Parts: sequence; C-alpha cells; structure tokens
Amino acid sequence: MSHFESPAFVSKPRVWDVGTLCRAIADTLEARFNPVTVRGEITGFSRAGSGHCYFSIKDANGQLRCAMFRRAAMAMDFTPRDGELVEVRGKLGVYEQRGDLQLIVDSLQRAGQGALFEQFLRVKAQLEAEGLFDAARKRTLPIMPRGIGVVTSLGAAALHDVATALRRRVPHIPVLIAPALVQGAEAPSAIAQALQQLYALAACKGEPGVPDIDVILLVRGGGSIEDLWAFNDEQVARAIVQSPVPVISGVGHETDFTIADFCADLRAPTPTAAAELVAQPRQAWLDGLALMEQRVHNAVLRQVDRQGQRLDAAANRLGRPSQQMAQQHLRLAQLGQRARHGAHLKMQQQAHIYQGLEANLAQKTARRLEVQRHHLQQLGIGLELLSPQRVLERGYSVLTTQAGQVITSAQQAPVGMPLKAVLAEGSLDVTVTQPKLL
Repeated sequence: MSHFESPAFVSKPRVWDVGTLCRAIADTLEARFNPVTVRGEITGFSRAGSGHCYFSIKDANGQLRCAMFRRAAMAMDFTPRDGELVEVRGKLGVYEQRGDLQLIVDSLQRAGQGALFEQFLRVKAQLEAEGLFDAARKRTLPIMPRGIGVVTSLGAAALHDVATALRRRVPHIPVLIAPALVQGAEAPSAIAQALQQLYALAACKGEPGVPDIDVILLVRGGGSIEDLWAFNDEQVARAIVQSPVPVISGVGHETDFTIADFCADLRAPTPTAAAELVAQPRQAWLDGLALMEQRVHNAVLRQVDRQGQRLDAAANRLGRPSQQMAQQHLRLAQLGQRARHGAHLKMQQQAHIYQGLEANLAQKTARRLEVQRHHLQQLGIGLELLSPQRVLERGYSVLTTQAGQVITSAQQAPVGMPLKAVLAEGSLDVTVTQPKLL
C-alpha cells in the first residue's frame, strides 16, 4: 500500500443541504439550457383563480411540469386543451419546495401555428376578395325543415352529439348522413364529394322516394389547427358556396374559426349548437299549436255570445204583434203631431216674413211719396215763377182782339181796331189810333 493510498489521504464526499443542492441544480440548468423551447402534448391543463396556469407537456418518452404565470397567460390568443400539440418557450428551473423540475413558460402557441396561420390568412384573403364571404349571398334558415343533411365522419363524436340533439328535439324530421373524412390529406375532397351528394338530393325536391333536404350541417369536433385544417381548404370553401340550401358550419369548439365558417350561411360554435339551430323542440311547436287552438276556441265562444246577444235584442224588438202594432200607431201619431207642429211653425215663420216684407214696403212707399211730394212742391214753385199773372203784376199786360187772339205785333192791329188789354187786375177796352213798327 502506497503512501497516497492511505485512508488518511482519501477525501470524503461533500454533504449537501437539500435546498443548496436544488439551487445548484437550478443554476446549472439556467447556465446550460435557458431559454429553452419544448414541443409536446398538453395534459392536465388548469387555470387557478389567480390567473396562473398549470399543466404538463409530454411525448412518448417523457413528461415535464409547466407553470405559466398570469401575465404570460393573458397574452395567449386561444385556450389550451388537453391533447393539443403545442410549443412552449421558457426557463427550466427547480421548484425547491418539492424538488420538482419545472418549466416556467413565457409563451405558448399551437405547434406549427405560425406557418399554418399564415396560410390560413392567405386563403381567407383570397376567398374574401372573390366574394365568398359576402353577407348578401347568405340565406336564412328554414323555420321547420322537411329534411336535414349531415356531413361528418361516421366515427366522430360530433355525429353522436348531432344525432342526440336531433332525436331529442325533432324526432319526426328525417336526417340523411353523407359520411366523409374530416381530417388528413384526403379529407377536403371527401368533404366536397359528400356535400355534392346532398346537393343532388336537395335539387330533387318533391320527387317520389327522394327525401326533401332543406338544410345541411357540416360538423366536426374540436382539435388542433392541424386537425381542423381540412375545413380551411379552398376546395371545401368553394363546395360550400355552391349549396342550393343553407349550410351551417359547426366545426371545433367555440374559439375555433375555419374558412368553412365564413363561407357557410351560418356558423355554430359547436356541432350540438348547429343541430339545435335547425331543430326547434317538438314540444315548442306542440305548445304553440295548443295556444293557437285555445285562441281559436275562445274566439268562437266570443262570436257565439255576440250572436246570441243580437238574437235576444231582435226578439225583444219584435215582441207580440199587437204590442208591435200599438207601438207603430203611437209612432204614427207622434209623427203626425210633429208634422202639424212643423207646419204651424212654418206658417208662423212665413207670416213673420210677410209682415216684415209688408212693413218694409210701407216704409219704402212712404219715403217714395215724400220724395215725390217734395219734387212736386219744387215744380209748383217753378211754375208759379213762370205764371203770366206774375208777369202782369210786374206792369205788363196781354193785348188781345175782341175774339181773344193775342196780339204780338203791331202789324196785327190796324188803326181803329178795337182791342182788349188784360192787366194784373182787370182789363181795358182800347182802340188802335196809330200803330208803330220797330
């Protein structure tokens, strides 16, 4: 045994405190790995009342605990779900109280979301520019469809949810299922083909043996962006807008949006909600019919009551014949009395009018006579002024022959001719002695 191999010279291993070792491991992880990005499937996701999120990510070979504090969680644009493939970025550390390895997550996004989302935006912008999303081309849903078409996978949980809702609410409406792949590379063409099959049936309405399809449900359950990618395909979008009947898109969960949602006539947040939109509960229709029946019944009763009242009133007016005749005689007497009274009033009115006219005529006649009397007086005064007597009174005389012929010229009175001179008072007999001519 050599000198260096002596037990006195062999170093003893260091004894660590638990907390010190955890911190040392954390420091080593910090220096070696951080920051780190990890890809895996979410499991056990939960959100605490504080807003912090706790979950694990796993793959076939391992599992890692994660914590995402409130500030980072508020920056997420979706709600993570168990089974969803994600990429998380953060810092590895050790939770010293339990000695657990954990990843403090700074950001979280669906795996492959960046490239797929950019492709989604490109297809969406192109189809929107072509008018496939225009609200003007979208139709209202039928209130009570005669038949419902469904496009989905036969093995999908969405089919069970839709069938359950329709069976519960409208068991009397026939449902026709057109199965199609809803995930994978072959899904877009399968979905488009299934839609075309239903379109062909919808175009044959009224033909014997062909179910009338008035609305189509395109449904699928939730999943990652990769799982739902078939519903972002341009082929599916163009097939939807060709539908002769309204199409309802119920793809994924409430937070999921696909291009099929924008092309459809209506988007439902879930497959079950899509079924409920076209399936008013049968009991609601029965209740409505019962209410209408009650209203019609009440209206008939009110009409019968009104007609009964009219009949009673007519019977009261008719009464016994003798009573009716007496009433008619009384009415005739009243009418005769009213006629006589009216005639008397009319005569009085006419007499009053005549009296007024007579008084008015007398007044007008008196005024007329007074005017004529005054006029005659004026004429008399004028005549008086022109009277020959007045001329004679001014010293003139009227010379006449003995036969009464008025002498107006000296030539009419030869010498010796006896004449008569009429004065204002009396007359004179004169004889012409010597006439003089002017």
